[in-house]
Amino acid sequence: MTTIDLASTSSPAIDVDAIVVGVLSTDSGAALAPGAEDVDRAYDGRLIEILSAMGARGKAGEVTKLPTLTRLTAPVVVAVGLGETAGAATDAESLRRAAGAAVRSLAGTARVGLALPAGTADEIGAVATGALLGNYSFLKYRTGDQDKGPVNELTVLTQATDGADALERARVLTESVQLVRDLVNTPPSDLNPEDFAGVASQVATDAGLDIEVLDEKALVEGGYGGIVGVGQGSVNPPRLVRLAYRHPEADKTVAFVGKGITFDSGGLSLKPAEGMDWMKSDMGGAAAVLGALKAVAGLAPKVNVVGYLAMAENMPSGTAQRPSDVLTIYGGKTVEVLNTDAEGRLVLADALVRAGEDDPDLIVDVATLTGAQLVALGTRTAGVMANDDDVREKVVAAAERAGEPSWGMPLPGELRKGLDSAVADIANISGERWGGMLVAGVFLREFIPGEARWAHIDIAGPSFHKGEPYGYTPKGGTGAATRTLVQIAEDVAAGTL
Repeated sequence: MTTIDLASTSSPAIDVDAIVVGVLSTDSGAALAPGAEDVDRAYDGRLIEILSAMGARGKAGEVTKLPTLTRLTAPVVVAVGLGETAGAATDAESLRRAAGAAVRSLAGTARVGLALPAGTADEIGAVATGALLGNYSFLKYRTGDQDKGPVNELTVLTQATDGADALERARVLTESVQLVRDLVNTPPSDLNPEDFAGVASQVATDAGLDIEVLDEKALVEGGYGGIVGVGQGSVNPPRLVRLAYRHPEADKTVAFVGKGITFDSGGLSLKPAEGMDWMKSDMGGAAAVLGALKAVAGLAPKVNVVGYLAMAENMPSGTAQRPSDVLTIYGGKTVEVLNTDAEGRLVLADALVRAGEDDPDLIVDVATLTGAQLVALGTRTAGVMANDDDVREKVVAAAERAGEPSWGMPLPGELRKGLDSAVADIANISGERWGGMLVAGVFLREFIPGEARWAHIDIAGPSFHKGEPYGYTPKGGTGAATRTLVQIAEDVAAGTL
């Protein structure tokens, strides 16, 4: 377990294995960021000159390592670029990414000191969050590379005296994000719906959350046709998990709903092989909801939070649902299944209707829902839709503050006609290929009860990173949307959302 703390010790004197400093990219060239002053003095004021000679330019994520040759107690200085937008008031995301990149480059190191800009509580929180997220390793299934594990001790160097709360918040948030990453990275052979529900039960016990688990029998008896229909092709039966955090002084409630397809083969509408290898990540939305509830329990905002994890394994078999089957969603609305690979919206429909019974002030669902999200917004930016323009913009703003890129998208009314069914209340896909991300949102909107405010976050791309690591983002599961959901809960508590 990695520890993180604060220290006001001079950088040259601190007993660590590496010291991290920041480098800014300015119009006049590379420049040292605040926090590096003591290290610079140890190099007789020539640190930036030496780093520049080694090629350091301050580009975001750029890492340059320099031996100290006994100038400092630490044997190595690691200079990390903060980017062109950095300045005297370095933005939080630049700090998070720089700290993450630096610590990631030091995998296997025992102790690291962070002499990055940390003069305020917000900067301390950003540095700590980035460092802890960048320190992530998933080594459960590796028989080698154990020497590349996470840094054992992280120390944020600061003269500020009000950073303890920010440090604790960073610890709580990142523990939750790392839980989500672990779940997304776990092979589906070890994380079927029952397994996932077991993890949720343990998290609930540890965090003091209320929990209810509906098994396959309870789902059939309760009329959860979407979850049952998607899960009926698998030998691993589905689950619906309800988690609840209650604050004694809260007068508002927010409900989070997550898609939890523990493996998505596409069902009888089978995916191509190249589209299936990372479908263990199709439960990223439910994992984010679980992580958010864990973090909320630790941070204790004055708001009630309910979380629903809609879990199923979408497999082809003799018992699988067929294209043209009609399902009855919880609450009675019927859906014609025209494509079994549009399954996430079916399990979400059940959970959204059920979430409405909690009479929440806001419902937010999060899901790896559509390939169209990647086409429209790429792999790093989530799409946000809502039945209220103000809600959509405030959710986007919350995601921005949390450090998770998102973009507000419309829900054009004319797209609803494409979901008309000849035999049921609605079809699960449109007859047209265009605007698939928006069509999925239009479908989900049909299951939002009454006048409830609702937002939908599509994280199909951001939840799983297939490329090389960058900043604090590893290869594989990213934990996307977890921090956004926590920020939304805090905003509801504050009365701003």
